[in-house]
Amino acid sequence: SHPEELVHQAAALGHRAVAITDTNTLAGIVRAHLAAKEVGIPLVVGCKLQLELPTGGEPRRLAVLVYPTDLASYGRLCRLLTLGKRRTTKGKCQLVLHDLIEHSEGLLAVVVAPAVLDQTFVDVLAGLKRVLGGDRLSLASSCLYGQDDRDRLAQLAALAERANIAVAATNDVHYHVPQRRPLQDVLTCIRLGRTLDGAGMHLFPHAERSLKPPDEMARLFGDYPKAIGRTLEIAERASAFNLDALSYQYPDEVCPSSQTPMQHLVDLTWRGAGERYPGGVPAAVRDRIEHEFRLIDELCYAPYFLTVHDLVSFARSRGILCQGRGAAANSAVCYCLGVTAVDPDRIDLLFERFISRERNEPPDIDIDFEHERREEVIQYIYGKYGRDRAALVAEVITYRGRSAVREVGKALGLSLDCVDRLAKDIDWWRNGVGDPDRLRAFGLNPADPTVRWLIALSNEILGFPRHLSQHVGGFVITRTPLCELVPIENAAMPDRTVIEWDKDDVDAMGMLKVDVLGLGMLTCIRKAFELIKEATKRQSDEATKGIVKGASHANVTDGAAGRKSRRKERACGFDERRGSHSARVDQEPGSKKQPGQVIQDHVKTPSSLRRFVASSLSLHTIPPEDPTVYDMICAADTIGVFQIESRAQMTMLPRLRPRCFYDLVIEVAIVRPGPIQGDMVHPYLRRRRGEEPVTYPSEAVKRVLAKTLGVPLFQEQVMALAIVAAGFTPGEADQLRRAMAAWKRKGNQIQRFGERLISGMVERGYEREFAERCFDQIKGFSEYGFPESHAASFAWLVYVSAWLKKHYPAAFAAALINSQPMGFYAPAQIVRDAQEHGVEVRSVDVNLSGWDCVLEERHEGTKARRH
Repeated sequence: SHPEELVHQAAALGHRAVAITDTNTLAGIVRAHLAAKEVGIPLVVGCKLQLELPTGGEPRRLAVLVYPTDLASYGRLCRLLTLGKRRTTKGKCQLVLHDLIEHSEGLLAVVVAPAVLDQTFVDVLAGLKRVLGGDRLSLASSCLYGQDDRDRLAQLAALAERANIAVAATNDVHYHVPQRRPLQDVLTCIRLGRTLDGAGMHLFPHAERSLKPPDEMARLFGDYPKAIGRTLEIAERASAFNLDALSYQYPDEVCPSSQTPMQHLVDLTWRGAGERYPGGVPAAVRDRIEHEFRLIDELCYAPYFLTVHDLVSFARSRGILCQGRGAAANSAVCYCLGVTAVDPDRIDLLFERFISRERNEPPDIDIDFEHERREEVIQYIYGKYGRDRAALVAEVITYRGRSAVREVGKALGLSLDCVDRLAKDIDWWRNGVGDPDRLRAFGLNPADPTVRWLIALSNEILGFPRHLSQHVGGFVITRTPLCELVPIENAAMPDRTVIEWDKDDVDAMGMLKVDVLGLGMLTCIRKAFELIKEATKRQSDEATKGIVKGASHANVTDGAAGRKSRRKERACGFDERRGSHSARVDQEPGSKKQPGQVIQDHVKTPSSLRRFVASSLSLHTIPPEDPTVYDMICAADTIGVFQIESRAQMTMLPRLRPRCFYDLVIEVAIVRPGPIQGDMVHPYLRRRRGEEPVTYPSEAVKRVLAKTLGVPLFQEQVMALAIVAAGFTPGEADQLRRAMAAWKRKGNQIQRFGERLISGMVERGYEREFAERCFDQIKGFSEYGFPESHAASFAWLVYVSAWLKKHYPAAFAAALINSQPMGFYAPAQIVRDAQEHGVEVRSVDVNLSGWDCVLEERHEGTKARRH
C-alpha cells in the first residue's frame, strides 16, 4: 500500500495513531506525515531495523522496530541508517546490534522475536534490556490467524515476564485492505525473482496482514490486555515527535562573518548590476531589484540566492558555462548575480509566481552547466559542504505500463516472449483495459483467469515504487548535518550520495534544493566561443607582426593539460581579406565524425566590429534582436540550433515566424505535448495570422493571456487564470501547478481540480463553455506543459546558438561535433549542413589532425606549408 492509503485506512477504522515502519528506510514517512495531518491523526515515525547478530556461527538477523521520541533521537536514527547504508552498495543497509546500542538514546525499541526462541535470542534480549531498560524496550507479539497463535502468545508472554519487559501488540501490516493480498503476492515474487507457482512458503497463507479495527485487535489480545496498553503507551510517547519539528537551516559558508546574508546579497547584486549595466542601471530595473530585495528579506531567502551565486561563481572561475532557469532564476537579482543571461528588461516574469508569502517555500532555481563538466560542480558541492551536509535528492521510479506488464507477467508465469510482445505493444494499455481483439492476436484468451489477473494487477501496480534512483541534479545542502534530517545512501554512480526523499518530500519539508543540471548546448556554445576568440586573437597577433600570408597548420591535441597547439607558426583566425574562417574537422578515435571538414564564415561585418564582438563573447554580450538571425530561423535553417532543430520545430518555424525574443519563448513552449494535446497550437497560430479574432471574457483574463493572444501556453498563466477567474488562492494555484507537473505519475491529480476550476469560473460570471475549454487546455499540461520562466532561459540559448550559426558557422559546426553526443543530428549531417553554408571541410591528415575539430585560416591560391 501507499503510505497515504495506510494512514487514511487507519483513520477510517478509528485508530488513535498510525506508525509506518518500513525496513531499514524512512523513505515513506513524509507522505505519511502529510496524509496524517490531512486526516487529523498522529503519525508515529518508525523504522524496522534488520540487525546482524555476533553469533560466531551462521549469520543471523534480528528485527527491531524503533520509534524516536524527540528531535535528537530522530537525528540519531537517521545517522544510524546513514551509517548502515554508506557501508554497502546502493539499496542495501548493513547494521549490527552494536550500532543500535550506540544510537539508542531516546529511541523506543520493540524486538520482533524469531520463529525459534533459543538461548541466543534470550541473551540478546537481556543485553538490550541492560542498555535500554524496561521503560524503552518491548517484545512484539502478533495474532496472524495461525493455528499456533495461542501457544505463540503464551511463549512470548512467559519470555517477557522472565526478562521483565513488556509485551506490545502489533499487527504486522503489509497492506491496508485485504483486497491487496494478490498484489502483495506478486510484489513478493518480483522481489524474489520467482513465479507465483514457485514461491511456496514465501507467500502469506491468507489475507490477514491488513489493518484491523481496534475492536478486532482488542478481541485478539483479550487474554493479554496489557499488550494493547503497551502499544497505546508507545504510540502516545512516540507521537510527541513529528516531522514538523525538523528545522532546516541554510548553509552559512556563503556569507562573510562581518555581514548578514541579506547585506552580502545586496552588495553582490549592486556590484553585478554595475557590470551588467556599465552605462548605469535603468530606473525600472533598479525598482525591480529593490522590490525583489524586500521579498527576499521578508522570507529570509538571502542564503538561498547566495548558495546559487556561490555555485555560479565556482563555475565561472573554472571557465564552465552555466545558465539559470526558473522564475526566481530569471529575476533582476539573479541577472545581476550572473545566474542568468536573460535581461529582466526583455521579459515580464512575475517574481511572486515562484516566491510567495503564502507558499513560504524556497524559490525555484535550476542551473544548467556544461554537460561535460557538470561533475566538477557536483564534486565541488561535496567537497565544500561534506557528505554529511550535501546529497542528491532521490527520484522514486514507479511502475509504468511496460515495466508493470513485464514484471506482473513474469510473476504470473507467462513466457518471456509473450511478456515482451505485450510490453512492446503497450499503447493499447493506456486506458487500463486490454482490448480483447489485441489479446487474441497474441494468442491469449481474454477470459482466461491468468490473463484477467494480468490486466487487473498490471493496472493496480501502476504508480507503485519500483526502486529509488537519484535525481538528475537536485541537491539538498544544509548548515546542520543532513544525515540527521534524512538518511543518506550511496548512489550507483561512484562518488555520489543520495537522500531517501524525492523532490516533493523535500519541498514539503521546506528544505533548500538547488538543481545542478547538465546541458550539451552550453558545452557547444563555450567551445564555439573559445574557437572564435582564439581565431580572432591569432589573426590580431599576425596583423601586429605584419604577417600577411603563409603559415603552418595547427594540430590541436586533447588532454588534462588542455588543448595546446603543436604548430605555433600557423595562425588560426579570421581571414580579414575575405571575412571568412575555415575549420579542420579532426576525427576522435572510435567516433562517427566525418573526416576532413572546414567551415568558413562569409559574414559581411567590419573586421574591427567582429574582432570586438569576438573578444567579449559571453552569454549576456551577444548582440540582441539581430534581424538576420530571425530571418534564418523563419526559414527553418536551424540544424544544430538548440531546441528548434527537430522536424516538428522546423515545421512550426515558417508558420509562427519568430521576429523577436518573446516569439522564441513561445516557440520553445508551443511545440510540446501539453499545448498540442490541449489544442492550443492552432488557435494561437490562427490568431497570430489574424485569421481568428482575439477576445477576452474580462479585463482580468486579458491581463493574464494578452501576450499569448488569449491562449494559456504556460504553467504560470494557468496559475494566474485560476486565481483571477476561478477564485483560487495562490496556494491552491500552486497545488494545481504541482498536479500539472505530475504528468508521469499514476493518479494524476489534475482531474480533481476540474470541477473546482469550472464551478469557480461559472460562479464569477464566465460562460461554462469558456471554463470547460480552459480546463481542457489545462489538462494538456498533464502531458508536459512548459513554464514561461524555463522557456525564457531556453529561448536565450536558442538565440545565442542561432546567432553563432548565422555569423560563425565554421566555429559553430566544429563546436557541435566536439560536443557530441548531443542534439538530433549525427556529425555527418552537421558537416553536410556546414558545407551548404559555405564552409570548407578539409580531410583528416594523419600528420596534422588532432583530437578535436579546429579552425584554420584559408589561403587562396597558395599551398600551406607543413611541418
